[in-house]
Amino acid sequence: MKFLLVLLTSVALVGCSTAMKSVQTWEGAAADADQVAVLEAPGSIQVVRVNGRQVGNFLMDDLALDYQLLPGENTVVVTHKTIWAKNTVVRNGESKVHTVKSEPQQFVLNARAGEVYRFEIPELANREEAEAFAANFDGRIVDQSGRVVAEASKPATSPRPALPVLERSPEAVAVTPAATPTAQSGEPINRLDALKQIWGQASGEEKREFLRWAFE
Repeated sequence: MKFLLVLLTSVALVGCSTAMKSVQTWEGAAADADQVAVLEAPGSIQVVRVNGRQVGNFLMDDLALDYQLLPGENTVVVTHKTIWAKNTVVRNGESKVHTVKSEPQQFVLNARAGEVYRFEIPELANREEAEAFAANFDGRIVDQSGRVVAEASKPATSPRPALPVLERSPEAVAVTPAATPTAQSGEPINRLDALKQIWGQASGEEKREFLRWAFE
């Protein structure tokens, strides 16, 4: 019975692996094979996102998969992950392996329909090499002729939204010299300090009215 259960599980995993061999990276209907490009990824490369869309999170994360890409510019974010057996005594509850994983890396690939691309990653002999590689990722994507078509870079962070530009007439915001607050030394302080001082002296209702006026 136990043997049968193991056999059925193995068959299910093989079937699942076969079904996931090719991964569509866009939402919507599937496309014909000659209308898409294919990016081959080894088991150590985990594709996290393609064009901002998450495509990872599989049951097994060490599968060699093919990713279907639509023609044109594709932004592919990946991590590199390897697992190494420990050669020391393992205590109860402690993992028996070392997992080495890189920070996310980005590739911008201008894909052509019908082309096959693959990741070019160096062979790593031990955990020390894996840790060095993870710390200084040096991977690329090549086409069928071995020509480099994309190189790794760190994903760009989203820029902070710009603050609204308030257009007001000079008369509306001008502070007359006579009304300009002064520092303890008696010398006039700059306008930013003056605004801070005025804000600190304003009531809650005055602050709400000012903010309503500033952002109307």
